[in-house]
Amino acid sequence: MKPMGPIPPHFAGREALTIAGQDAEHWIAKAGNTPLFVYDISEVRTRLARLRAAMPERLDIHYAIKANPHPEMLAAIAPLVDGLDVASGGELTKALAVKEAGVVSFAGPGKRDDEIEAAIRAGATLNLESEGEARRALAIADRLAVRARLAVRVNPDFDLKGSGMKMGGRPSPFGIDAARVPALVRELIAGGADWRGFHIYAGSQALSAAAIIETQAATVALARRLADEAGAVPPLVNLGGGFGIPYFAGDEPVDVEAVGAALGETLAREGDPGTAYAIELGRWIVGECGVYLTRVVDVKESQGERFVVVDGGLHHQLAASGNFGTVVRRNYPIAVAGRMTGEGREVSVVGSLCTPLDRLGDKVGLPGPAVGDVIAIFLAGAYGFTASPGLFLGHPEARELVVGT
Repeated sequence: MKPMGPIPPHFAGREALTIAGQDAEHWIAKAGNTPLFVYDISEVRTRLARLRAAMPERLDIHYAIKANPHPEMLAAIAPLVDGLDVASGGELTKALAVKEAGVVSFAGPGKRDDEIEAAIRAGATLNLESEGEARRALAIADRLAVRARLAVRVNPDFDLKGSGMKMGGRPSPFGIDAARVPALVRELIAGGADWRGFHIYAGSQALSAAAIIETQAATVALARRLADEAGAVPPLVNLGGGFGIPYFAGDEPVDVEAVGAALGETLAREGDPGTAYAIELGRWIVGECGVYLTRVVDVKESQGERFVVVDGGLHHQLAASGNFGTVVRRNYPIAVAGRMTGEGREVSVVGSLCTPLDRLGDKVGLPGPAVGDVIAIFLAGAYGFTASPGLFLGHPEARELVVGT
């Protein structure tokens, strides 16, 4: 049998899965059918409270809504964070429905002119990804006779060590190489923009507190150096995020208390007193709150291997199939919802799609899955439904429920 990742603590250690005090069948009946994502917002509140307590008091916390943009999730999270970070015009619209524009920022390398105009009209901050985008934004603001809120996304000359997705230290479509940033800042200010500061994102899905601490210190120092070279104090420096969650066997959670203590020391020592600082997190805030529930429709044997076939698949939960950026396929935590404990036998959990890629659990140990059982796949609160090819092969959409409100 192959190992799988750890079940999040608030779901682990029970005979049967419960979510917000109810079993899986309760939520399936409420939603109407499987496949189903269930998000426990009470877990999100708990994590944000812990994060607030761990981080320096002067640090703002932003939610990167690409992790999970469900409208009810956004409405619940918005009052608990200081800002929302978006990556498209569609996300901008969702963010503006629940948060004032002045604390919404818009990043992404392919902004269309209509998206830039929508952000400028609303008063959101554009994190500029190139000099060309900067000049388009200035021209649009001039046409609208509006002072645009513009920040510069920096492609740093370092990356976040151990991160699942490196966003700096190399040629990149994201941001502007650090050496060219001061000149652009001066151009923005001269062009009449309301310059809002820097956005510096070096990587994502890191579990090492030491690596995050080192990167945050380097980011604060880089922002200070760029500000000195530009001759302007940034109103805000967004330090990015990068906090990972333990998906796979052997993974350990980030020590956010250690990160917060070190960041407090870094800001006290090297932070500019005239600058506000923020981090943006998505996965760490919502990833562990979600469970994907899918029902067994068949159990079959083939050449000595036992397959458990479910009514869901990678069209809803691409990441769990190993097809969302992972190099080596490893197993997410997975369980039979009605029998979380007991001796397991080796099975492979496969989805309903006509492709061998649709494998949600590869030779995992589960206690006797049978037709009608519900399989629970954990860590489904981030990059699940909206990060999956939902239209592939025309299967029904997954349902979504936000509970624990």
